Amino acid sequence: MPSVADSALWIGFVLFVCCLLALDLFAFGGRKAQIMGMKKALSLSLFWILLALLFNLILWVYLNQTQDSVIANENALNFLTGYLVEKSLSVDNLFIFLMIFNAFQIPPALQKRVFTYGILGAIILRGIMIALGATLVHEFSWILYLFGLFLLFTGIKMALSKNTHHPLQESVLMRLCRQYLRVTATLHGERFFVKEKDLLAVTPLFLVLILIEFSDLAFATDSIPAIFAITQDPFIIFSSNVFAILGLRSLYFVLAGLLQRFAYLHYGLALILVLIGVKLLLEPFYQLPAVVTLLSVFLILLGSVMLSLVFPQKAKCP
Repeated sequence: MPSVADSALWIGFVLFVCCLLALDLFAFGGRKAQIMGMKKALSLSLFWILLALLFNLILWVYLNQTQDSVIANENALNFLTGYLVEKSLSVDNLFIFLMIFNAFQIPPALQKRVFTYGILGAIILRGIMIALGATLVHEFSWILYLFGLFLLFTGIKMALSKNTHHPLQESVLMRLCRQYLRVTATLHGERFFVKEKDLLAVTPLFLVLILIEFSDLAFATDSIPAIFAITQDPFIIFSSNVFAILGLRSLYFVLAGLLQRFAYLHYGLALILVLIGVKLLLEPFYQLPAVVTLLSVFLILLGSVMLSLVFPQKAKCP
């Protein structure tokens, strides 16, 4: 599928992401079993957000120099909209992460390591799904209408659902894991694998990692069609996804104590999915300007958060 990025830009971006991951692992203490304080989590969250905005600015300047202002403006707006949508949908995913950690009684000091490897797996899985989606859209353009119908259906279903959490089949997945894997009875620090009686076994922390990856894969079935509704450029899709994922760990530790207060966010996300689905279905007749899509998504998110804060008792999560 045609893209604004040539092979050199793709290679440069992948190397840049590898450097960011190394920075997160070694400079930001991603491999150390320690509790991330609120101050550090806020600082890192702000860092990742500013880095995404800086990348968007650099991309806009690059496209202005190599192509033209129309292409530069359109793709910069598409990146920002895609990033905002992916980031907001990721916040909904954090509810599932919180539920998983609580169910397995994983202490905060060990949660960081799960997130670190979870982010690595999420980037790989998203890359595969985006490549597959781009191929399907290129070969069968009508599939975009299926994406639009799917988003419309998902948004309505999410808004009408009494349960704010997506129904992941965790019990089935855990039965399969316990059937085919040797699982230890207790945690062994931050280790995923240990030896018991000279036999290799996995720890409950590894099961948590599997659930985190599975939940991200389940949520990607919503987010990937949503970003394809905004733009079909593989580079814009992948880069906006990567930047949204990179800041997810620190954002979790910022919101961990506040997530249950954002009950109306659930309805805001549902409305965003409906909006994007309608936008995609109407595209043959009317193309909604990128700036209008961006402002609509931002205002919906802001409104749902404000409602949750103004009416905390009424918006209490189940």
